[in-house]
Amino acid sequence: MSLRILLADDHQMFREALRLLLERNPDFEVVAETGDGLEVFRLARDTAPNIVCMDIDMPGLNGIEITRQVTSAFPSIKVIALSTFSDRGYVTDMLNAGAAAYVTKAAAGVELLRAIDAVRRNRSYLCPDATDAVKEAMLGQGDEKPSPGIKLGAREVQVLQLVAVGLTSAQIAEQMDIALSTVEVHRRNIMRKLNVDSVVGLTRYAIRNGLVSN
Repeated sequence: MSLRILLADDHQMFREALRLLLERNPDFEVVAETGDGLEVFRLARDTAPNIVCMDIDMPGLNGIEITRQVTSAFPSIKVIALSTFSDRGYVTDMLNAGAAAYVTKAAAGVELLRAIDAVRRNRSYLCPDATDAVKEAMLGQGDEKPSPGIKLGAREVQVLQLVAVGLTSAQIAEQMDIALSTVEVHRRNIMRKLNVDSVVGLTRYAIRNGLVSN
């Protein structure tokens, strides 16, 4: 079954370039596109896409608010944020609104395909520029604690922070100098304690609770 994709960007040439890129893959189907923020919700409802590629700076209604509306009404739809900017404020605002991935337009070729591959497997994805921006927000936050009532160990908090900036388990193991199997145990324990079942859920929790901030 084809992966159904909705393109939302107010620059027609950019949309056309994205369409050409995506339609090279027989597994992808661009079901609709629009340059009007006010049209996105209707198209998401009417065409039932699996993924929305969402520009942040949209006329009519900005991409952050559209993302919030779409992901609230249609939880199965994954939103990939597209932006000229990689500022951590934009990144965290979009993730807080419900986006599963963030890709800068300058890297929208290979990075967009990587983001699509990640979100279709229920994972989050940040392009390198966005990852660097969010990592900067982590500096000096090693003593941050999760919400009262949820008991995470110091190692679990560190793993959660690294998951939230898009690192894989292997990368986390290398950075923390621990075994890959230990990282996987920490991730399972964190998911159980927070009652979430995806990396996207972990990322949103970390941002909302100040473990990664804007």
